[in-house]
Amino acid sequence: MRKFSKPTAAVLVIVLFFTACKKTVTEPTAPKSDESLALRKAALSKQVKSQLTNNVRVFATGFNNPRGLEFGPDGYLYVAEGGTGGTNTTVGLCRQVPFPLGPVKGSPTGGRISKVSPAGVRTTVTDQLPSAMLSEITGGDIIGVADVAFIHNQLYALIEGGGCSHGNPSIPNGVVKVESNGSWSLVASISAFVQTHPVKNPEEDDFEPDGDPYSMTAVRDNLYVVEANSGQLLRITTDGNISRVVDFSALFGHIVPTVMDYKGNYYVGNLDTFPIPLGGARIMKVTPSGQVTTLATGFTTILGIVVDKRDRIYVLENTVGSSSGFPEPGKGRVVRLDHTGVTTVASGLSLPTGLTMGPDGNLYVSNWGLGPTAIGGGQVLQIAISD
Repeated sequence: MRKFSKPTAAVLVIVLFFTACKKTVTEPTAPKSDESLALRKAALSKQVKSQLTNNVRVFATGFNNPRGLEFGPDGYLYVAEGGTGGTNTTVGLCRQVPFPLGPVKGSPTGGRISKVSPAGVRTTVTDQLPSAMLSEITGGDIIGVADVAFIHNQLYALIEGGGCSHGNPSIPNGVVKVESNGSWSLVASISAFVQTHPVKNPEEDDFEPDGDPYSMTAVRDNLYVVEANSGQLLRITTDGNISRVVDFSALFGHIVPTVMDYKGNYYVGNLDTFPIPLGGARIMKVTPSGQVTTLATGFTTILGIVVDKRDRIYVLENTVGSSSGFPEPGKGRVVRLDHTGVTTVASGLSLPTGLTMGPDGNLYVSNWGLGPTAIGGGQVLQIAISD
C-alpha cells in the first residue's frame, strides 16, 4: 500500500509520528530499553484511549500489526497481522522497493493470523506466513498478512509481505489457503501477475515490484483483491487463475485504492498520497462488468469499507485533521454514508487499518495497526451502532 507522492516524503512519516507522540508523552529517565519501550507504549495508549467516543470498547488485544479482519462461519473473528518483520535481504538478487522505503528486509515466518472468541480471547491460527520490514530509515513499518476471507468453511489469506523485493524470494505475494492445523499452500501468485501484466500508469518513484495487495473479499466462490500500489482490482479463482477487473491507474492515476466491500457492486475506497490531502479520498462503485463511477468524495485516508443490509456505507478513515500531514494516533474515525449525508459513528481511533461488521451488527476495527505500539500492542475495537 505505497502512499507517497514523492519518495523523499517517506522519510518524514515515522519521524513526524514520533515527534507528535513526544509532545504528549513524558520519556522515562534512562531505563532499560525494553522497559522504556513498554512505558512509551503504555503512556501513549492511555493518552489516546481517553479520546475514544463512548460507543467504542476494546474487544481483544495482543496483535502484531493487525490489518484486515473477518468473522468466520464458526463465529470467531479472524485477524490478519503484518507480524514482526524480518532481517533477510535480497539486494543484488532482484529489483528492490525504491529508497527510502527500500530495501525491505523479510522473514518467511512471523506473519500471523489470529482468531478471537466471542469473549475476546485471542489464539494463533498460524504464525508461519511471511513478514517484512520497510527500511529502518523510515521507522521500519511492517507488512505481512493483509487480509483474510472465507469461501464456505475454507480460510484464505492475502499475503502482502512476500516476494523477492520484500526479502522473501521463495514466497510470493498472493493468496494462500490456510488449513485448521495452521498449514498453508499457495493458491495464486500476485507477484507474478504484477510483473507480467503492468497497469497503464504505474508510479515509478513509488513502485512495488511484487505489488501491494491490501484487501480481499469473497464473492460467489471467487476472491477479489485490491492491489494498492499499481492500482487495480483483481479476480482470483480458487484454482489460481488471476484476471484484472479494473485498472484504476488508467482512470485516475496513482490514487492508491486500498479496500472494498461487495453488495451487488464493488465499493472501493482509496488512501491517496502523502502528505495527506484532507478530503482527497473517494468511494468508487465498480459494476461486475468493470464499469467505474465515483460514488462519493471528501473522505481522507480510507482503510476500511462495509456496506450494511440497509445499503449504508461505513468508512474507516486512518487519519483526519493531521497537524503534520502524516498518520497520527487519535485521529482515526468511522463515518457512515447514507441518503442523508455523512455522519461520524466513532472517533479517537489510533492508526486503524481494517474494518468489518460482526453478526451482532457491531463494527470491529483493527486499531494500532502500525506504528511503535503495533507489535504486541495491536487491538481490535468494537463499535456499537446506534440507528
